[in-house]
Amino acid sequence: MWSRRSVFILAAIGSAVGLGNIWRFPYVAYANGGGAFIIPYLIALLTAGIPLLFLDYAIGHKFRGSPPLAFKRLRKRTEAIGWWQVGICFVISVYYAVIIAWALRYTFFSLTRAWGDDAEGFFVKDFLKQSDANFGFDYVGNVAWPLILVWVGVIAILAFGVQKGIGAISRIFVPVLILLFLAVVVRALFLPGAAAGLDAFFTPDWSALTNTSVWIAAYGQIFFSLSVAFGIMVTYSSYLKRKTNLTGSGLVVGFSNSAFEILAGIGVFAALGFMAFQAGEPVSEVVDGGIGLAFIAFPTIISQMPGGALFGFLFFGSLVFAGFTSLISISQVVIAAVEDKLSLGTVRSTLLVGGASAIVSVALFPTTTGLNLLDVVDHFVNSFGIVTVALVAIVTVSWLLRSLPALQLHLNSVSSFKLGRLWQVCVGLLTPIVLGYMMISEFVDVIRNGYGGLPTVLVVSAGWAVQVAIIVFAILLSLTPWRHYGDRVPEYTDPVPAGAVK
Repeated sequence: MWSRRSVFILAAIGSAVGLGNIWRFPYVAYANGGGAFIIPYLIALLTAGIPLLFLDYAIGHKFRGSPPLAFKRLRKRTEAIGWWQVGICFVISVYYAVIIAWALRYTFFSLTRAWGDDAEGFFVKDFLKQSDANFGFDYVGNVAWPLILVWVGVIAILAFGVQKGIGAISRIFVPVLILLFLAVVVRALFLPGAAAGLDAFFTPDWSALTNTSVWIAAYGQIFFSLSVAFGIMVTYSSYLKRKTNLTGSGLVVGFSNSAFEILAGIGVFAALGFMAFQAGEPVSEVVDGGIGLAFIAFPTIISQMPGGALFGFLFFGSLVFAGFTSLISISQVVIAAVEDKLSLGTVRSTLLVGGASAIVSVALFPTTTGLNLLDVVDHFVNSFGIVTVALVAIVTVSWLLRSLPALQLHLNSVSSFKLGRLWQVCVGLLTPIVLGYMMISEFVDVIRNGYGGLPTVLVVSAGWAVQVAIIVFAILLSLTPWRHYGDRVPEYTDPVPAGAVK
């Protein structure tokens, strides 16, 4: 168990605050109305993000187990949903570690500005050895060894368990991440052109509020950034003591995550304003998101600014810390499930899962097709895998099993912030509608247009096939007996007196 609620909150914040907060939110906000985007963003946080966070907390805390065990205790035939979440976490972990390895190398590249005058050419052709015509699997050694270091660190931390491993690291890494990124933001604010960047970021386009896609973008950002509905918070909340203020913790985590995203927007756009100032162009010409922002735009900024070496070290160090705490939480979902199913100890489960994840990660992604492979797997696991399993889980829990009233009662019995009927409406009605729309619209788009101009064979094998394989894997594992219990996993009863708050 977590020794204190504060440790759980730090670990949950570390999980939620990841790479997407830094390189995804600023671009999404800018492209969807700038300052006006804050309105749908906050509405999405209050009507979907935090309610889903409460749902995960309720399932994990009430049924005291990893996602497969928790769902099996909820209702025997729903175990496969838990394994579906576990499969998604495994896939995410094997490519997420690769981006952390890139950031680790770039942390030290920043000190010498190793990319020279062509940040894009260095990243794509010199560092990753990518080519438009090259979809082979030639090995890229300068990516492999930092990736191995990342996995050694993750396995070592997780082998110490929840409190001595995850808890201890979270108490150090999360505050350090905040301090590092605050330093980045403060430095960016004093760069020439920073004001123009902030003006571009915050200037509201009120007409965007009438656009359905802007609202979907807001819900999508909240959904993906809070680490909800794919097993992480179910796992983390299962380690909480029986009398723990769940909703109070969820509010702290939810608002902390959003505060960091807005801070990231300020820092990123202040830096992009400087980049536009140096190029003599409007900010709109230099705006980018995702990998392009982190590994092409920011190296260009670092090369142009005074004191760029230290700024780059702080920025990429922030990416490493943000990614590392998130990777730990993602991997723990898989480890906890294997530990429960096979009755293995923490160390053996960690070595088994961590070793398998590392082998797949090191074998596939430090190759000449690694960037394209990562792009496809990431898009499909987020746009289809996470969205679909969330939709299935929510519909199952709220509509088929009608378990929301019991889960609400559990939350209210231990929490200071009481939930009413509105919580059930948000979880059981509003969220499924939004998720269903997101899934269908993305499905139609990919079927019609393909993805990213990449070869069909790569999209099918790394995209569709992987998602189908996860579902098959989930069904098969749900049919196998539990090593300790056989096929008769006992129900977990957690008698918590009403109003017991700690």
